[in-house]
Order: sequence, then structure tokens, then C-alpha cells
Amino acid sequence: MLPAAYRLRSGRDIAATVRGGRRAGRRTLVVHLAVDAEPLPPRAAFVVSRAVGGAVVRNTVTRRLRPLVAARLPGLPAGSRLVVRALPPAAQADSATLETDLAAALDRLAGTGGRR
Repeated sequence: MLPAAYRLRSGRDIAATVRGGRRAGRRTLVVHLAVDAEPLPPRAAFVVSRAVGGAVVRNTVTRRLRPLVAARLPGLPAGSRLVVRALPPAAQADSATLETDLAAALDRLAGTGGRR
């Protein structure tokens, strides 16, 4: 579980991050990142739609992603808003694949700025 201070809860904040943030996609997920000037801790949210699978599958994917994101949050700048959107292949992916895709997406966003 992510500590409360690191959770992005507002639907408005999630939508603004997806619409206005930088984006990097991989086979199993798409990562959206927006950085505000506010001195808040980095916050994260997950979007796992019905296209990924039923409720059990969606919860399993979220449970696999949560510790991976929690480990990477301290490395993000203050004011970061991160939305991790799982794609249908995430349902069959193991945790190592999800970790590789998340790391590659975040490295791309940190290094090259990502494309919109």
C-alpha cells in the first residue's frame, strides 16, 4: 500500500496528469508524469480498466504495480504526479516484466522528456 501522502486521489488531478503530462508507453503499461512547482511529495495513481480483465485480474495487476511504483517514487522530483495505466497485456505479464516496463518508461521520461 502506498502511504496516504503518496496517493493521487482526485479524479481531477488524475485527468489533468493524463491530459497535460508527459507520456511514455511500453508493451504492458503507459506512464504519465506531470511535475508541478508545488513542494508536495511525489504522488501516484493507477488506472486499470476493464479491458485488462475482470475485477480479480485488475486487482492483481494493481497489487503487482503498487510496490514497484512505491520503490521509484522517492527518485521523482517534488511535485510529481504519476499515473500508471495498465494495458491488456499486463494481465499476463509477471512482476519482472512490469518492473522492466515501468523502469524503462520512467527512465525515458526522466532522460528524454517523453513525447505527448
